[in-house]
Amino acid sequence: GESSAEKSYLNYKKIVQVALENNVDAVHPGYGFLSENPKFAMELKKRNIKFIGPSVSAMKSMSLKNNARSMMEKAGVPVLPGFSTDSLSHTKIMDKCDAIGFPLIIKASAGGGGKGMYVINNREEIKLKIEAAKREALSSFGNDSILIEKYLKKPRHIEVQILADNYDNIYALSDRDCSIQRRHQKVIEEAPAPNIKPEVRKEMALQAKNVAKNISYSGAGTIEFLLEKDNFYFMEMNTRLQVEHPVTELVLGLDLVELQIKVANNEEINLDNQIIKIKGHAIEARVYAEVPE
Repeated sequence: GESSAEKSYLNYKKIVQVALENNVDAVHPGYGFLSENPKFAMELKKRNIKFIGPSVSAMKSMSLKNNARSMMEKAGVPVLPGFSTDSLSHTKIMDKCDAIGFPLIIKASAGGGGKGMYVINNREEIKLKIEAAKREALSSFGNDSILIEKYLKKPRHIEVQILADNYDNIYALSDRDCSIQRRHQKVIEEAPAPNIKPEVRKEMALQAKNVAKNISYSGAGTIEFLLEKDNFYFMEMNTRLQVEHPVTELVLGLDLVELQIKVANNEEINLDNQIIKIKGHAIEARVYAEVPE
């Protein structure tokens, strides 16, 4: 396709067409573009082509932060104090903000990558920043739904890699620290996450498995948490492989893509027989093409 993403990488109809012309029986979506696109997965399913990733329902349940948040709250997974602003009056929003206390953060429900994110420091900023966040969310994601949460000033961004098959086996495959960021985009990712108390690490892995179980997840996925002073909170789930998956592979000696393909092929994954041991430490750095100043 042409160079713009809409006409090439995001043009799923063309990808399906190519798959059909070449008698392809499965498609791996990579870790960007169409990797979390339910329409693409549904289109492949219609043609009896396997999508190497989770079910459409699992993808949809995690695609909107508002829905994911309330689902996790019900499941007993720790979440930050917060609320969705959908159908709330300005007065009601103000009251809820006061009840949680400042600072707060606005997030686009359909968003990611720091778009539609604004920190509210006091009552005076609420109205303007909500309007700005809604505008940005609409232009970036075609959806102006937002949520407001307690803002943690210096949290760590810790994520747990999970893998689940179609036979109720769910594994938490170590964790990664992705706290070093620029404009809410990860720059340095390392596995395992350093300096976490063993009991906190264990509980985080347990809650990550709990998230996967609640949405009947299958395949590889990542549960992202914010960690501050030994307390962690569910942030979101990436229902796909992530750019930083190799750091986990390196410390565990596992091939996550191979495991994804096995799950898509309906094979049972039995990692209990091989003891999952962390060996060494791995760091991935993203190269930025920009003038540092």
